[in-house]
Amino acid sequence: MTAAIWSRLVGQDAVVAQLSHAVDDAERIRLGDPGPGMTHAWLITGPPGSGRSTAATAFAAALACPEDGCGACDTCRTVPLGAHPDVDVVQAPGLSYGVDDARDLVLRASLSPIRAPWHVIVVEDADRLTEQAVNVLLKVLEEPPPHTVWVLCAPSVEDVLPTIVSRTRHVPLRTPSAGDVAHLLVEADGIDEVMAAFAARASQGHIGRARALARDEHARLRRVEVLRLPFALGDVPSCFAAASRLLEAATEDARAITDPLDAAEEENLLAEYGDGASGVTKAKLTRLMSSASKEMERRQKARRTRTVRDQVDRALVDLLGLYRDVLVIQLDASVELINEEMRPQLSQLASRSTENDTGRRLRALAHAREQIEYNVTPQLALESLMVELRDPWLRVS
Repeated sequence: MTAAIWSRLVGQDAVVAQLSHAVDDAERIRLGDPGPGMTHAWLITGPPGSGRSTAATAFAAALACPEDGCGACDTCRTVPLGAHPDVDVVQAPGLSYGVDDARDLVLRASLSPIRAPWHVIVVEDADRLTEQAVNVLLKVLEEPPPHTVWVLCAPSVEDVLPTIVSRTRHVPLRTPSAGDVAHLLVEADGIDEVMAAFAARASQGHIGRARALARDEHARLRRVEVLRLPFALGDVPSCFAAASRLLEAATEDARAITDPLDAAEEENLLAEYGDGASGVTKAKLTRLMSSASKEMERRQKARRTRTVRDQVDRALVDLLGLYRDVLVIQLDASVELINEEMRPQLSQLASRSTENDTGRRLRALAHAREQIEYNVTPQLALESLMVELRDPWLRVS
């Protein structure tokens, strides 16, 4: 019978079977028997929202749980929250992992488990590892200390350096179907069936996004604002205005995410080096706090930049879905629309252009996402994009 911890992983039966078998073989290895289904380093890939982090933490919980992932014990509850002493869930501090971050991972890998049979290190966004950081990790990935298991997450194999791929066992996830996501929202979250169906369809299989759309009216209203942009691109000034509105909204939403995190970090810093500190001279405390404060500000700035870019990317995915629907209508394809509630407006867009126009707009959106991923200034990338959405034949390529 499948352990309860896997119930959080939606529409991934083949992955659940593979990782459950690995957990069984991990126990055999621990008892001194062969266990070919288990290995010391894993690479979990899948598109955004497919459940990479969920799969990684469920696997870690199953390895740490005395009952192979019962879903109810203290271990199974604390691992997904990043609160278990034998499971490290690591996120990129900014746009990438640098050499210092990699050295910290090597240090973590050297620690023995305290309560569980395994020490599991989950590295989210492993595609953000710089080449220099990867070089630091190679030896410990290939020959980790006993009882250490690496679980790396990335969008695809192509996004990760080959030296990482060759040292890991690959677990590919697929995008969950809208039906699977809707069922999860109804059964696990108590969402109304109509709202669940809308959120699952609009999220394009992204479970976290589906939950936000189902629960948060602000998220739904923000999405409507984004989807209205193509209808307001009348001239070049309006394109620049649309780009500014999108970036301002993304910045506002990013601030709502990062401000509470910043405030908590600043409070912790003050407790450690300020009013709550003791046993150190005032001069030394001042020096330590100054250094720690500068490092904290660097991390916070990087996180804010990354979060804004993530919010912009989410908006671009919504626009990709809109133009995908336009193309479906133009081709008269018997495929469900992502934005079915907008069919009349989408039909108007479809009647004003050709399939080739829409194809170019879709490519312009994909190109804008790549530019932002590669650190092009979002304002410039969005202005260029909006101009191309207005006139898709401006690009010379």
